[in-house]
Amino acid sequence: MLQEMWSMLTQRTGFFLNLAWEHLEISLLAILIAIVVGGLVGILISEYQKSSKPALGVINFLYTIPSISMLGFLIPFSGIGNATAVIALTVYALLPMVRNTHTGITNIDPALLEAAKGMGSTRLQILFKIKLPLAMPVVMSGIRNMVTMTIALTGIASFIGAGGLGVAIYRGITTNNAAMTMLGSLLIAALALIMDVILGFIEKRMKKRSAKSKRTNRILAVAAVVLCAGVVGGGILASQKKDTIHIATKPMTEQYVLGEMLDILIEQDTELDVQLTQGVGGGTSNIQPAMEKGEFDLYPEYTGTGWNMVLKREGLYTENLFDEMQAAYQDELQLQWIGMYGFNNTYGLAVRREIAEQYGLKTYSDLKAAAGQLTFGAEYDFFEREDGYDALCETYGLRFKNTVDLDIGLKYQAINQGKIDVMVIFTTDGQLSVSDVVVLEDDQSFYPSYLCGNVIRTEVLERHPELESVFEKLTGILSDDAMAQINYEVETEGKEPRAVAEAFLQNAGLLQ
Repeated sequence: MLQEMWSMLTQRTGFFLNLAWEHLEISLLAILIAIVVGGLVGILISEYQKSSKPALGVINFLYTIPSISMLGFLIPFSGIGNATAVIALTVYALLPMVRNTHTGITNIDPALLEAAKGMGSTRLQILFKIKLPLAMPVVMSGIRNMVTMTIALTGIASFIGAGGLGVAIYRGITTNNAAMTMLGSLLIAALALIMDVILGFIEKRMKKRSAKSKRTNRILAVAAVVLCAGVVGGGILASQKKDTIHIATKPMTEQYVLGEMLDILIEQDTELDVQLTQGVGGGTSNIQPAMEKGEFDLYPEYTGTGWNMVLKREGLYTENLFDEMQAAYQDELQLQWIGMYGFNNTYGLAVRREIAEQYGLKTYSDLKAAAGQLTFGAEYDFFEREDGYDALCETYGLRFKNTVDLDIGLKYQAINQGKIDVMVIFTTDGQLSVSDVVVLEDDQSFYPSYLCGNVIRTEVLERHPELESVFEKLTGILSDDAMAQINYEVETEGKEPRAVAEAFLQNAGLLQ
């Protein structure tokens, strides 16, 4: 594993450096905001003690909210991406900053403060000349804890389409690439340790009182501010580039590959830049609102999902309803479907082979008698979909013993390890052919068609009609078997999604 991780790091240095840079942009911005806001709040509640209990109570309450819940709460207000991540991280960073500032100031010996008052010092002079300098060791301890925690927590930002090293972790889990997952985790830990060492150096410098040391400290402080501003400002300027197509993908192997195909062809055939946000957590439930807000311009989607989950239409979707769905997308959402790839990635149910043999399971209906003894596993959004768990159980009369929410990249590990007995699969899953499972027959035709195509904002397509030629090239390019083979190459053979995408486009004669 270590050799594999080192090989990946050396071969893809640019990829990981870019993720590390994004990680620093997000975390440093949250840290700077937390230092300023948290420091001010800590000073205020120290000067006005009656406000300290309610203020600390509110901050403590916010700190207890699980990070994933905080992100989910913020998404409707601030959308997908870095802004939401920074807000959430700032909220969590406030507690150690406020508490340590308050503690450091309130624990100063009252006799010193009385002496200062007796010598005629004003309130501001006492604050800046006595309280803050004496409280600084405690404040710095809070900052060091806050920085380490924030850098580590920034890994979750990738779940909502923000950047950072969490992208490597999440992508590694989804594509069954343990080396990438471990490498992303270790790089986050390394960043946190490096920042802690830097802050330790700063803390030691602050204790030096000579005139020369103070001059050096000022120079270092200015350099640090400029560096932080450069890191954060560079990301802001990069995000404001014109003529950029913002593409999102779901956290699925095939979507990673499709996203890379779009990226390659759009940048090859047009003058447009592409910003690709891979593996947005929650899939359609988070990408679709971002599309409607204009945060994303384009993403690969499935027809059955569009009909049931986006348009909230009832009943089984069939492809003869496509024109009706297209009209509804255009009229209600100002979106449209274009560039239908040709493969149908519908849902299916798979059971461990030993379970299928034990209970004689061949169809979904056969599950009814055995479900009470079995554990069912699926990705998070399947339990909330219109055509998901509840509808499946109602149609076939199923009552499972337990249900388990799993990341889409962990389902096959779970069933192969016996953690679950039944799971939802996609018919183009790359790991399906190498797992010891039996795919059951959907004998009542519960699952609709899920042809894959691209959903694009109508405004974007009208502004950039040159995109239509790209989608024409992609139309009908992939069969079910071809997509399954692509997923297999990534998930089982360990190939990178972009490399697989390039090879496929090259073989199809689409690369210049």
